[in-house]
Amino acid sequence: MKITNNNNFHLTYCSNIHPGESWLEVFANLEKYIPELKSRLSPTERFGIGLRLADVAAKELLESNSLAQFQTWLTQEDLYVFSLNGFPYGGFHRQVVKDQVYAPDWSTQERVNYTLNLAHILASLLPQGLDGGISTLPLSYKPWWVKDQATFETVVKKSCLNIASVIVEMIRIREETGKILHIDLEPEPDGLIENTSEIIDFYQNRLLPIGGNYLSENLNIEQDLAETKLLEHVRVCYDTCHFSVEYEQPNSVFTRLQSAGIKIGKIQISAAIKVKIPADVEKRSLIVERLRPFAESTYLHQVIERCSDGTLHHYPDLITALPHLEQSLAEEWRTHFHVPIFIHDYQILQSTQDDIATVLHLLQTNNACSHLEIETYTWDVLPSEMKIDMLTSIQREYEWVLKEFAAN
Repeated sequence: MKITNNNNFHLTYCSNIHPGESWLEVFANLEKYIPELKSRLSPTERFGIGLRLADVAAKELLESNSLAQFQTWLTQEDLYVFSLNGFPYGGFHRQVVKDQVYAPDWSTQERVNYTLNLAHILASLLPQGLDGGISTLPLSYKPWWVKDQATFETVVKKSCLNIASVIVEMIRIREETGKILHIDLEPEPDGLIENTSEIIDFYQNRLLPIGGNYLSENLNIEQDLAETKLLEHVRVCYDTCHFSVEYEQPNSVFTRLQSAGIKIGKIQISAAIKVKIPADVEKRSLIVERLRPFAESTYLHQVIERCSDGTLHHYPDLITALPHLEQSLAEEWRTHFHVPIFIHDYQILQSTQDDIATVLHLLQTNNACSHLEIETYTWDVLPSEMKIDMLTSIQREYEWVLKEFAAN
């Protein structure tokens, strides 16, 4: 839905919260939820969709007349698509996902082909006058490669070349249709790119020189122009949960990215779990028990602890971190678990909701990004006492965001 104030924002939620990998399953969920949400939230205005398509669904949508039929449905229901989630390639619900959410990574041709399919779908669906983004993984999963520097560098170089090959197609699409598409790299804890410093380093020392040379040779243009095109078509997906887990302040991130000429293509609105670590051993034991239901087996829930001197320590998953909490020297833990954004306090745990409010406030005066996507994909694995029916949950998340905008 469009939020009209000093800037025009497009707000949606990501359909990755619904189980289903085939196109028939995806469309069944859209039919079930989207028209009803529109009637509740935006009865007289067009309603936007943040579409998540697995590789199999993307291929099926491009077959026969499926894409044209979907476009007809969108028109009939007064809906539009401006954002795709291209991070998870395959299964994402009701199975063990963990680090396999990064496979295949950007060093592979499978990731290139998948993203090209998404680009062609988005180019077809995107309304004229809007740019469209495809959020994607931050190249790969750092623990797979970090112990072998030579392999690490090879993976990064291949990723740059593969991303550049997709950008060549996005440039062609722009020339033919006038539509601007962009890949939105989504940093997260333990991703190959996970924080602002690593984003800037990747752009300046790898993507622009390596990808720029690829564009220069394949499009017969100067290196400077090639790098300009890369900065237009390769952006950042700012997930508020992820940057909060990294203890990064929104204003600092926005300022540093803008100073480096790096655009934000999409802001994913999500909240992480945080908790202050007390000195009392009994209270620490209670925190362990409160966190235990979140240590589930489907997704990675990376933990970063911060000590009083500001140093950070990473744990790859909450289930492996919990045994260390009672003896930890940290003053705070933050966990990559997307909890409902309208909840700030959960017993002795809190969420990073305040960082979302800060981002929404910054956007009132900073034209960093106009695409906003609510992304609480964990409804199936939340502790039972946090669950309510899906429609009401999604509606409450929208209403919380709209209330925050109104307050600013």
